[in-house]
Order: sequence, then C-alpha cells, then structure tokens
Amino acid sequence: MSERMLDGRVAIVTGAGRGIGRAEATRLAAYGARVVVNDVGVATDGAETGETPADEAVAEIGNAGGEAIADVHDISTPDGGEALVQTALDTWGRLDVVVNNAGIGRPHMVFNLEDAEWADVLRVHLTGTFSVSRPACRWWRAEHKAGRGGYGRLVNTLDGAAAVRRRGSVELRRGQGGCGRVHRRGGD
Repeated sequence: MSERMLDGRVAIVTGAGRGIGRAEATRLAAYGARVVVNDVGVATDGAETGETPADEAVAEIGNAGGEAIADVHDISTPDGGEALVQTALDTWGRLDVVVNNAGIGRPHMVFNLEDAEWADVLRVHLTGTFSVSRPACRWWRAEHKAGRGGYGRLVNTLDGAAAVRRRGSVELRRGQGGCGRVHRRGGD
C-alpha cells in the first residue's frame, strides 16, 4: 500500500479540530489528501469556547507537509452541510471522501436528559451526518452520470458508546447508533 495513496484526493472531516476527528484529518493528509478541517470550535458539550481548533489542526497538517483549510460551518443544518461541501469544491474542484465525525455529548441519564439536550444531540449527530452526506452524494452521483467517474467514500465515525452500554451516555449511544443506521441504509 502506498503511503501517498490519496494523492490528488480531497477529504472533508467534520469535528476535525480535536480528538478522533483530528486524528482522522491528519492521517488522511499524511496519505496525501487535501483536507477540509471542519470544526465550529465548541466544547464536547456544545458550549461556546472561543477556541479555533480547526485552525490548529490545519497548522499541524501544514507543519507535517500536508495541505488543509479550516472551515467553521455549522453542519447541523442543511445550509451548513451544503456550504461545507461547496467549500471543498470551490477550493479544490472535487470531493472524494467525507468523514462524518462531529458530535456533542450530554452525559445524563435518560431521566434527567432535557428535551433541548436530546434535540441538540440529534441535530449534530444525525442531522449533521445527513446535511453533509446528502450534498456530497449528490455531487458524486452527478459526476458519475456526467461520465467523470467518481471516487466517493463516505465514512461515519462511531465510537464504542454506540454499541456498549455505558452509564450516562444514552444520548451518545442513540445519536451515534442512528448515524450507523443512516450509513448502512445510504445506498438503498
């Protein structure tokens, strides 16, 4: 396997400023992909921080010899997902890989999880996955129909909380579990 197996490819990674998303973005860049690092800069609970983790990840990728740009569109809305995909297309003229990684947590038991907290989790995990995947898949389909082929790869990041019972993580398990089901049904 070539160490630069993604040379010339373009990837989007949501929630790529920290943690798993940052590791995914830096690995894709190490394989030669140009990466759109999407992160709105909020804490894992969704609270505003004033931090710019997307810029930090872009600097790390650049220091390692890769190419990346920061993006702060809110992918939990259809307009934000469309804008993120358009950023990749406007910058590099193509899109090959989408990694849906963005997520927030509300570490409560089901009996003290507020309706608004539940809605936030679904908005980021499920709507966010859909809001980025739909325009990406539409572009890949249009490219294929136009005879330009297509490489489209869609990856939905799930951690162990989606499958393992863990006290206080009901919202994370349900949100990520839903993303896994969206992914498996995406080609129907």
